[in-house]
Amino acid sequence: HPRCLDAAAPALAGQRPQGARESGGASDCGGGAMQRIRRWLLVHTALLPHVAVALPATVQGRRVLVEGRTPLHIKGVNWNPVPIGGVHPDQLEYGVHVHDDSRLLAEAGANVLRTYEALTDRGVLDALWARGIQVINTIWSWGGEPPGHVQAKVQAVKDHPAILMWSIGNEWNYNGCYNGLSVDGCAALIGQVAQMIKAVDRAHPVASVYGNVPPQHIVARLTDIDVWGINYYEDLTFSDLFTRWEATSTKPMFLGEYGADAYNAVAGSVDTMAQAHATSVLTEELVKNSVIFGGICTGGLIFELSDEWWKDGSGSPGVHDVGGIAPGGGPHPDRTFNEEWWGLTTIDRTPREAYHAFANVRIPKPRQCAGSVLPRAAHVCSQADGCRVIAEEMKSRSCAKYCKENGLACVGAWKDADARCHIKAGISCEDAAHGNPSLVCQCAPAPLLPSAEEALAREAQGLRFACSRGGCSWI
Repeated sequence: HPRCLDAAAPALAGQRPQGARESGGASDCGGGAMQRIRRWLLVHTALLPHVAVALPATVQGRRVLVEGRTPLHIKGVNWNPVPIGGVHPDQLEYGVHVHDDSRLLAEAGANVLRTYEALTDRGVLDALWARGIQVINTIWSWGGEPPGHVQAKVQAVKDHPAILMWSIGNEWNYNGCYNGLSVDGCAALIGQVAQMIKAVDRAHPVASVYGNVPPQHIVARLTDIDVWGINYYEDLTFSDLFTRWEATSTKPMFLGEYGADAYNAVAGSVDTMAQAHATSVLTEELVKNSVIFGGICTGGLIFELSDEWWKDGSGSPGVHDVGGIAPGGGPHPDRTFNEEWWGLTTIDRTPREAYHAFANVRIPKPRQCAGSVLPRAAHVCSQADGCRVIAEEMKSRSCAKYCKENGLACVGAWKDADARCHIKAGISCEDAAHGNPSLVCQCAPAPLLPSAEEALAREAQGLRFACSRGGCSWI
Protein backbone atom coordinates (compact mmCIF):
# COMPACT_ATOMS: atom_id res chain seq x y z
CA HIS A 1 0.00 0.00 0.00
CA PRO A 2 1.39 3.49 -0.83
CA ARG A 3 1.07 4.61 2.78
CA CYS A 4 3.52 1.90 3.73
CA LEU A 5 6.37 3.15 1.52
CA ASP A 6 7.64 5.62 4.11
CA ALA A 7 7.76 2.76 6.60
CA ALA A 8 10.21 0.77 4.49
CA ALA A 9 13.42 1.89 6.20
CA PRO A 10 12.43 1.13 9.81
CA ALA A 11 10.76 -2.07 8.64
CA LEU A 12 14.00 -3.32 7.17
CA ALA A 13 15.79 -2.45 10.38
CA GLY A 14 13.26 -4.51 12.30
CA GLN A 15 11.54 -1.60 14.03
CA ARG A 16 7.92 -0.44 14.02
CA PRO A 17 7.70 3.17 12.80
CA GLN A 18 6.17 5.97 14.82
CA GLY A 19 2.38 5.88 14.67
CA ALA A 20 2.02 2.51 12.93
CA ARG A 21 -1.30 0.96 13.92
CA GLU A 22 -1.52 -2.64 15.10
CA SER A 23 -4.77 -3.59 13.37
CA GLY A 24 -3.03 -4.85 10.23
CA GLY A 25 -5.81 -3.55 8.02
CA ALA A 26 -5.42 -3.17 4.29
CA SER A 27 -4.84 0.57 4.46
CA ASP A 28 -2.33 0.83 7.32
CA CYS A 29 1.22 -0.31 8.01
CA GLY A 30 0.76 -2.05 11.34
CA GLY A 31 0.74 -5.72 12.33
CA GLY A 32 0.91 -8.19 9.46
CA ALA A 33 1.45 -5.46 6.86
CA MET A 34 4.69 -4.41 8.53
CA GLN A 35 5.87 -8.01 8.64
CA ARG A 36 5.07 -8.43 4.94
CA ILE A 37 7.03 -5.27 4.07
CA ARG A 38 10.04 -6.48 6.01
CA ARG A 39 9.94 -9.94 4.42
CA TRP A 40 9.60 -8.47 0.93
CA LEU A 41 12.51 -6.09 1.46
CA LEU A 42 14.78 -8.74 2.92
CA VAL A 43 14.16 -11.01 -0.07
CA HIS A 44 14.13 -8.48 -2.91
CA THR A 45 16.90 -6.12 -1.81
CA ALA A 46 19.25 -9.09 -1.79
CA LEU A 47 19.13 -8.83 -5.59
CA LEU A 48 20.45 -5.25 -5.66
CA PRO A 49 24.22 -4.83 -6.17
CA HIS A 50 24.64 -1.99 -3.68
CA VAL A 51 22.88 -3.52 -0.68
CA ALA A 52 25.05 -3.67 2.42
CA VAL A 53 25.99 -6.90 4.03
CA ALA A 54 25.42 -7.98 7.60
CA LEU A 55 27.72 -6.86 10.35
CA PRO A 56 29.80 -7.03 12.43
CA ALA A 57 32.81 -6.52 10.25
CA THR A 58 36.09 -8.05 11.32
CA VAL A 59 39.71 -7.23 10.60
CA GLN A 60 42.00 -9.90 9.19
CA GLY A 61 45.45 -8.79 8.16
CA ARG A 62 45.10 -5.98 5.62
CA ARG A 63 41.43 -6.70 4.98
CA VAL A 64 38.12 -5.77 6.54
CA LEU A 65 35.84 -8.78 6.20
CA VAL A 66 32.07 -8.69 6.09
CA GLU A 67 29.82 -11.68 6.66
CA GLY A 68 32.88 -13.28 8.25
CA ARG A 69 34.65 -14.02 4.98
CA THR A 70 34.13 -11.47 2.18
CA PRO A 71 36.78 -8.73 1.78
CA LEU A 72 35.26 -5.26 1.78
CA HIS A 73 35.96 -2.68 -0.91
CA ILE A 74 34.66 0.75 0.06
CA LYS A 75 33.11 2.74 -2.75
CA GLY A 76 32.29 5.60 -0.47
CA VAL A 77 31.37 9.26 -0.27
CA ASN A 78 31.97 11.79 2.49
CA TRP A 79 28.73 13.35 3.73
CA ASN A 80 28.35 16.69 5.49
CA PRO A 81 24.95 18.19 4.56
CA VAL A 82 25.09 21.87 5.56
CA PRO A 83 22.45 24.13 3.89
CA ILE A 84 22.97 27.52 2.25
CA GLY A 85 23.59 30.04 5.01
CA GLY A 86 24.46 27.37 7.56
CA VAL A 87 27.80 26.45 9.11
CA HIS A 88 29.40 23.27 10.37
CA PRO A 89 28.56 21.71 12.78
CA ASP A 90 25.71 23.83 14.11
CA GLN A 91 23.48 23.56 11.03
CA LEU A 92 24.17 19.97 9.98
CA GLU A 93 20.96 18.55 8.51
CA TYR A 94 21.25 14.77 8.40
CA GLY A 95 17.52 14.18 8.78
CA VAL A 96 16.46 16.80 6.23
CA HIS A 97 18.63 15.41 3.43
CA VAL A 98 18.97 11.69 4.12
CA HIS A 99 16.18 10.49 1.83
CA ASP A 100 17.35 12.40 -1.25
CA ASP A 101 21.02 11.93 -0.48
CA SER A 102 20.75 8.20 0.21
CA ARG A 103 18.96 7.79 -3.12
CA LEU A 104 21.76 9.67 -4.92
CA LEU A 105 24.38 7.55 -3.18
CA ALA A 106 22.62 4.28 -3.93
CA GLU A 107 22.06 5.17 -7.58
CA ALA A 108 25.79 5.93 -7.85
CA GLY A 109 26.58 2.48 -6.46
CA ALA A 110 28.08 3.74 -3.18
CA ASN A 111 28.14 1.30 -0.28
CA VAL A 112 29.64 3.45 2.51
CA LEU A 113 29.54 7.06 3.68
CA ARG A 114 31.67 8.83 6.27
CA THR A 115 30.46 11.59 8.54
CA TYR A 116 32.47 14.35 10.19
CA GLU A 117 30.34 14.42 13.34
CA ALA A 118 28.71 11.63 15.30
CA LEU A 119 25.55 10.29 13.66
CA THR A 120 23.23 9.00 16.39
CA ASP A 121 19.83 9.54 14.75
CA ARG A 122 18.46 6.03 14.30
CA GLY A 123 15.90 7.21 11.77
CA VAL A 124 18.71 8.50 9.55
CA LEU A 125 20.57 5.21 9.95
CA ASP A 126 17.37 3.32 9.08
CA ALA A 127 17.06 5.26 5.82
CA LEU A 128 20.69 4.63 4.91
CA TRP A 129 20.50 0.93 5.73
CA ALA A 130 17.36 0.54 3.63
CA ARG A 131 19.43 1.83 0.68
CA GLY A 132 22.29 -0.57 1.42
CA ILE A 133 24.62 2.14 2.74
CA GLN A 134 26.77 1.71 5.83
CA VAL A 135 28.47 4.37 7.90
CA ILE A 136 32.00 5.11 9.02
CA ASN A 137 30.77 7.11 11.98
CA THR A 138 33.15 9.85 13.14
CA ILE A 139 32.51 9.66 16.84
CA TRP A 140 35.11 12.22 18.00
CA SER A 141 37.04 14.96 16.20
CA TRP A 142 37.28 18.06 18.44
CA GLY A 143 40.13 18.01 20.92
CA GLY A 144 38.10 19.92 23.51
CA GLU A 145 35.63 17.07 23.99
CA PRO A 146 36.45 14.72 26.89
CA PRO A 147 37.21 11.21 25.58
CA GLY A 148 34.63 9.65 27.89
CA HIS A 149 31.79 11.46 26.13
CA VAL A 150 32.00 9.06 23.19
CA GLN A 151 30.62 6.13 25.13
CA ALA A 152 27.04 7.41 25.24
CA LYS A 153 27.13 8.05 21.49
CA VAL A 154 28.50 4.58 20.79
CA GLN A 155 25.94 2.94 23.07
CA ALA A 156 23.11 4.75 21.28
CA VAL A 157 23.67 3.12 17.88
CA LYS A 158 26.21 0.31 18.23
CA ASP A 159 23.50 -2.31 17.59
CA HIS A 160 22.37 -0.70 14.33
CA PRO A 161 23.28 -2.68 11.19
CA ALA A 162 24.21 0.50 9.29
CA ILE A 163 27.27 1.03 11.50
CA LEU A 164 30.35 -0.26 9.69
CA MET A 165 33.04 1.15 11.98
CA TRP A 166 33.82 4.07 14.28
CA SER A 167 36.27 6.78 13.23
CA ILE A 168 38.32 9.14 15.39
CA GLY A 169 39.61 12.47 14.09
CA ASN A 170 40.08 13.79 10.58
CA GLU A 171 43.58 14.60 9.27
CA TRP A 172 44.34 15.57 12.85
CA ASN A 173 48.06 15.90 12.15
CA TYR A 174 47.15 18.99 10.06
CA ASN A 175 44.44 20.61 12.18
CA GLY A 176 45.55 19.83 15.73
CA CYS A 177 42.24 18.08 16.46
CA TYR A 178 40.57 21.43 15.66
CA ASN A 179 41.86 22.69 19.00
CA GLY A 180 45.45 23.80 18.41
CA LEU A 181 47.00 20.62 19.80
CA SER A 182 50.33 19.11 18.82
CA VAL A 183 50.45 15.84 16.90
CA ASP A 184 51.56 14.07 20.08
CA GLY A 185 48.77 15.74 22.05
CA CYS A 186 46.19 14.62 19.50
CA ALA A 187 47.62 11.10 19.42
CA ALA A 188 47.31 10.81 23.19
CA LEU A 189 43.63 11.81 23.09
CA ILE A 190 42.87 9.56 20.13
CA GLY A 191 44.36 6.62 21.99
CA GLN A 192 42.12 7.38 24.97
CA VAL A 193 39.03 7.71 22.78
CA ALA A 194 39.77 4.36 21.13
CA GLN A 195 40.03 2.72 24.54
CA MET A 196 36.73 4.30 25.61
CA ILE A 197 35.01 2.96 22.49
CA LYS A 198 36.33 -0.56 22.95
CA ALA A 199 35.27 -0.58 26.58
CA VAL A 200 31.64 -0.54 25.41
CA ASP A 201 31.86 -2.02 21.90
CA ARG A 202 34.39 -4.56 20.67
CA ALA A 203 32.24 -5.72 17.76
CA HIS A 204 33.08 -2.88 15.37
CA PRO A 205 36.53 -1.86 14.09
CA VAL A 206 37.91 1.53 15.12
CA ALA A 207 39.55 3.75 12.49
CA SER A 208 41.44 7.03 12.51
CA VAL A 209 41.95 9.31 9.51
CA TYR A 210 45.37 10.90 8.99
CA GLY A 211 46.64 13.43 6.47
CA ASN A 212 48.94 11.40 4.17
CA VAL A 213 50.69 8.23 5.42
CA PRO A 214 51.17 8.31 9.21
CA PRO A 215 54.70 7.67 10.49
CA GLN A 216 55.43 4.23 11.88
CA HIS A 217 55.81 5.46 15.45
CA ILE A 218 52.27 6.91 15.37
CA VAL A 219 50.78 3.66 14.05
CA ALA A 220 52.77 1.63 16.60
CA ARG A 221 51.66 3.91 19.43
CA LEU A 222 47.94 3.72 18.63
CA THR A 223 47.45 -0.01 19.04
CA ASP A 224 43.68 0.28 19.45
CA ILE A 225 43.26 1.72 15.95
CA ASP A 226 42.29 -1.27 13.81
CA VAL A 227 42.00 0.48 10.42
CA TRP A 228 43.68 3.62 9.08
CA GLY A 229 42.17 6.19 6.74
CA ILE A 230 44.39 8.50 4.69
CA ASN A 231 43.39 11.84 3.16
CA TYR A 232 45.41 12.36 -0.02
CA TYR A 233 45.31 14.88 -2.89
CA GLU A 234 47.98 14.84 -5.58
CA ASP A 235 46.65 15.66 -9.04
CA LEU A 236 45.68 12.49 -10.97
CA THR A 237 47.57 9.86 -9.00
CA PHE A 238 48.09 8.29 -5.61
CA SER A 239 51.76 8.03 -6.56
CA ASP A 240 53.70 5.83 -4.11
CA LEU A 241 51.01 6.00 -1.41
CA PHE A 242 50.27 2.27 -1.42
CA THR A 243 53.95 1.29 -1.37
CA ARG A 244 54.60 3.62 1.55
CA TRP A 245 51.64 2.25 3.49
CA GLU A 246 52.77 -1.32 2.81
CA ALA A 247 56.14 -0.45 4.38
CA THR A 248 54.48 1.27 7.34
CA SER A 249 51.88 -1.18 8.61
CA THR A 250 50.12 -4.49 8.03
CA LYS A 251 46.73 -3.07 9.06
CA PRO A 252 43.88 -2.27 6.65
CA MET A 253 43.93 1.13 4.95
CA PHE A 254 41.32 3.14 3.03
CA LEU A 255 41.34 6.61 1.46
CA GLY A 256 39.47 8.85 3.88
CA GLU A 257 39.33 11.62 1.28
CA TYR A 258 40.35 11.95 -2.36
CA GLY A 259 39.07 13.65 -5.50
CA ALA A 260 38.99 17.12 -7.09
CA ASP A 261 36.85 20.23 -6.89
CA ALA A 262 34.80 21.67 -9.75
CA TYR A 263 36.44 25.12 -9.92
CA ASN A 264 39.59 25.81 -11.95
CA ALA A 265 41.51 28.65 -10.30
CA VAL A 266 43.92 28.89 -13.24
CA ALA A 267 41.12 29.39 -15.77
CA GLY A 268 39.01 31.37 -13.30
CA SER A 269 35.90 29.35 -14.12
CA VAL A 270 33.93 26.23 -13.30
CA ASP A 271 35.54 23.10 -14.78
CA THR A 272 33.24 20.15 -14.20
CA MET A 273 34.91 18.02 -16.87
CA ALA A 274 38.28 18.18 -15.11
CA GLN A 275 36.58 17.15 -11.87
CA ALA A 276 34.91 14.24 -13.63
CA HIS A 277 38.19 13.12 -15.21
CA ALA A 278 39.96 13.13 -11.84
CA THR A 279 37.07 11.23 -10.28
CA SER A 280 37.29 8.46 -12.89
CA VAL A 281 41.07 8.13 -12.83
CA LEU A 282 41.44 8.10 -9.05
CA THR A 283 38.46 5.84 -8.31
CA GLU A 284 39.69 3.34 -10.89
CA GLU A 285 43.16 3.43 -9.31
CA LEU A 286 41.61 2.45 -5.99
CA VAL A 287 39.97 -0.53 -7.69
CA LYS A 288 43.28 -1.63 -9.24
CA ASN A 289 44.94 -1.59 -5.81
CA SER A 290 42.01 -3.18 -3.98
CA VAL A 291 42.41 -5.99 -1.48
CA ILE A 292 39.87 -7.80 -3.65
CA PHE A 293 42.67 -8.29 -6.19
CA GLY A 294 45.44 -8.87 -3.67
CA GLY A 295 46.36 -5.19 -3.18
CA ILE A 296 46.53 -3.37 0.14
CA CYS A 297 43.74 -0.79 -0.24
CA THR A 298 40.22 -1.26 1.16
CA GLY A 299 38.85 1.37 -1.23
CA GLY A 300 38.07 4.95 -0.34
CA LEU A 301 35.60 7.79 0.09
CA ILE A 302 35.51 10.62 -2.41
CA PHE A 303 35.16 14.16 -1.10
CA GLU A 304 32.21 14.88 -1.15
CA LEU A 305 28.52 14.40 -2.01
CA SER A 306 27.39 18.05 -2.21
CA ASP A 307 28.92 21.52 -2.07
CA GLU A 308 29.25 23.39 1.23
CA TRP A 309 29.04 27.19 1.00
CA TRP A 310 30.37 28.02 4.46
CA LYS A 311 33.96 26.88 3.99
CA ASP A 312 35.66 29.92 2.42
CA GLY A 313 36.68 31.88 5.48
CA SER A 314 36.88 35.12 3.51
CA GLY A 315 33.37 34.74 2.11
CA SER A 316 29.79 34.32 3.29
CA PRO A 317 27.82 31.11 4.08
CA GLY A 318 25.06 32.44 1.85
CA VAL A 319 27.30 32.93 -1.19
CA HIS A 320 29.04 30.36 -3.40
CA ASP A 321 32.57 31.75 -3.02
CA VAL A 322 35.57 30.75 -5.16
CA GLY A 323 38.40 31.36 -2.73
CA GLY A 324 41.01 28.65 -2.33
CA ILE A 325 44.50 27.80 -1.21
CA ALA A 326 47.40 26.44 -3.27
CA PRO A 327 49.89 24.79 -0.90
CA GLY A 328 51.98 23.21 -3.67
CA GLY A 329 50.47 19.77 -3.95
CA GLY A 330 46.78 19.50 -4.50
CA PRO A 331 43.88 18.43 -6.71
CA HIS A 332 43.63 18.32 -10.49
CA PRO A 333 43.81 20.48 -12.58
CA ASP A 334 45.02 23.60 -10.71
CA ARG A 335 46.43 22.13 -7.46
CA THR A 336 44.18 24.59 -5.64
CA PHE A 337 41.68 23.67 -2.93
CA ASN A 338 38.53 25.62 -3.84
CA GLU A 339 36.71 24.61 -0.67
CA GLU A 340 33.11 25.34 -1.68
CA TRP A 341 33.15 23.37 -4.97
CA TRP A 342 33.93 19.76 -4.03
CA GLY A 343 30.47 18.22 -4.42
CA LEU A 344 29.64 15.45 -6.85
CA THR A 345 26.41 17.46 -6.83
CA THR A 346 25.67 21.12 -6.32
CA ILE A 347 24.26 22.22 -2.99
CA ASP A 348 20.74 21.78 -4.42
CA ARG A 349 21.64 18.17 -5.36
CA THR A 350 21.96 18.65 -9.10
CA PRO A 351 24.46 15.98 -10.23
CA ARG A 352 27.66 17.14 -11.91
CA GLU A 353 29.59 15.14 -14.49
CA ALA A 354 31.75 13.84 -11.63
CA TYR A 355 28.70 12.16 -10.10
CA HIS A 356 28.17 10.14 -13.27
CA ALA A 357 31.89 9.39 -13.54
CA PHE A 358 31.85 8.04 -9.98
CA ALA A 359 28.73 5.98 -10.71
CA ASN A 360 30.41 4.36 -13.72
CA VAL A 361 33.17 2.76 -11.62
CA ARG A 362 31.87 -0.48 -10.18
CA ILE A 363 32.75 -2.09 -6.88
CA PRO A 364 35.17 -4.96 -7.60
CA LYS A 365 33.89 -8.40 -6.76
CA PRO A 366 35.95 -11.17 -5.16
CA ARG A 367 36.97 -13.91 -7.56
CA GLN A 368 34.93 -17.06 -6.93
CA CYS A 369 36.00 -20.66 -7.19
CA ALA A 370 33.08 -22.78 -8.36
CA GLY A 371 30.68 -20.27 -6.81
CA SER A 372 32.54 -19.92 -3.50
CA VAL A 373 34.65 -17.02 -2.26
CA LEU A 374 37.62 -18.69 -0.59
CA PRO A 375 38.16 -17.26 2.91
CA ARG A 376 41.45 -16.18 4.52
CA ALA A 377 42.91 -15.65 1.04
CA ALA A 378 45.65 -13.02 1.21
CA HIS A 379 46.00 -13.04 -2.57
CA VAL A 380 44.10 -14.60 -5.47
CA CYS A 381 46.77 -16.03 -7.78
CA SER A 382 44.46 -17.19 -10.58
CA GLN A 383 42.29 -14.24 -11.56
CA ALA A 384 40.39 -16.29 -14.15
CA ASP A 385 38.70 -18.68 -11.73
CA GLY A 386 39.74 -17.62 -8.20
CA CYS A 387 40.73 -21.19 -7.31
CA ARG A 388 44.44 -20.75 -6.60
CA VAL A 389 44.98 -18.59 -3.54
CA ILE A 390 47.47 -17.81 -0.83
CA ALA A 391 45.67 -19.24 2.19
CA GLU A 392 46.54 -17.68 5.55
CA GLU A 393 46.31 -19.09 9.10
CA MET A 394 47.42 -22.48 7.79
CA LYS A 395 49.84 -23.49 10.55
CA SER A 396 49.40 -27.23 11.15
CA ARG A 397 46.66 -27.27 8.48
CA SER A 398 46.76 -28.64 4.94
CA CYS A 399 45.39 -27.41 1.62
CA ALA A 400 43.25 -30.55 1.48
CA LYS A 401 41.52 -29.49 4.68
CA TYR A 402 41.25 -25.86 3.52
CA CYS A 403 39.56 -26.79 0.25
CA LYS A 404 37.30 -29.38 1.88
CA GLU A 405 36.04 -26.80 4.41
CA ASN A 406 34.75 -24.82 1.43
CA GLY A 407 33.08 -27.75 -0.34
CA LEU A 408 35.95 -28.16 -2.78
CA ALA A 409 38.78 -30.61 -3.45
CA CYS A 410 42.50 -29.84 -3.38
CA VAL A 411 44.32 -30.44 -6.68
CA GLY A 412 47.59 -28.66 -5.88
CA ALA A 413 49.64 -27.23 -3.02
CA TRP A 414 52.85 -25.21 -2.78
CA LYS A 415 54.96 -23.40 -0.23
CA ASP A 416 54.52 -19.66 -0.57
CA ALA A 417 57.71 -17.69 -1.17
CA ASP A 418 56.85 -14.01 -0.92
CA ALA A 419 53.09 -13.57 -0.48
CA ARG A 420 52.81 -12.61 -4.17
CA CYS A 421 52.11 -16.08 -5.59
CA HIS A 422 55.74 -16.77 -6.47
CA ILE A 423 55.97 -20.51 -5.89
CA LYS A 424 58.73 -21.87 -3.68
CA ALA A 425 58.22 -25.63 -3.83
CA GLY A 426 55.44 -28.08 -4.52
CA ILE A 427 54.04 -30.16 -1.66
CA SER A 428 51.27 -32.69 -1.20
CA CYS A 429 47.73 -31.52 -0.62
CA GLU A 430 47.90 -33.36 2.70
CA ASP A 431 51.06 -31.58 3.89
CA ALA A 432 50.46 -29.05 6.66
CA ALA A 433 52.20 -25.69 6.87
CA HIS A 434 55.02 -25.39 9.37
CA GLY A 435 56.84 -22.19 10.22
CA ASN A 436 55.33 -20.00 7.48
CA PRO A 437 51.58 -19.94 8.31
CA SER A 438 50.49 -19.62 4.66
CA LEU A 439 50.30 -21.97 1.69
CA VAL A 440 49.36 -21.65 -1.94
CA CYS A 441 46.32 -23.89 -2.40
CA GLN A 442 44.66 -24.88 -5.67
CA CYS A 443 41.05 -25.94 -5.13
CA ALA A 444 38.55 -27.35 -7.60
CA PRO A 445 34.95 -28.54 -7.53
CA ALA A 446 34.76 -31.69 -5.43
CA PRO A 447 34.44 -34.73 -7.72
CA LEU A 448 31.42 -36.97 -7.85
CA LEU A 449 33.08 -40.18 -6.73
CA PRO A 450 32.29 -43.35 -8.66
CA SER A 451 30.18 -46.05 -7.09
CA ALA A 452 31.87 -49.16 -5.71
CA GLU A 453 30.56 -51.23 -8.63
CA GLU A 454 31.92 -48.79 -11.22
CA ALA A 455 35.26 -48.60 -9.41
CA LEU A 456 35.69 -52.39 -9.48
CA ALA A 457 34.80 -52.57 -13.15
CA ARG A 458 37.11 -49.71 -14.16
CA GLU A 459 40.01 -51.00 -12.09
CA ALA A 460 39.58 -54.41 -13.71
CA GLN A 461 40.23 -52.62 -16.98
CA GLY A 462 43.49 -51.20 -15.62
CA LEU A 463 42.12 -47.68 -15.12
CA ARG A 464 42.46 -45.40 -12.10
CA PHE A 465 40.42 -42.40 -10.95
CA ALA A 466 42.51 -39.19 -10.83
CA CYS A 467 41.84 -35.48 -10.38
CA SER A 468 43.65 -32.44 -11.74
CA ARG A 469 42.86 -28.75 -12.27
CA GLY A 470 40.83 -29.77 -15.32
CA GLY A 471 38.59 -32.08 -13.29
CA CYS A 472 38.40 -35.77 -12.37
CA SER A 473 38.31 -38.74 -14.73
CA TRP A 474 39.37 -42.37 -15.26
CA ILE A 475 42.82 -42.66 -16.82
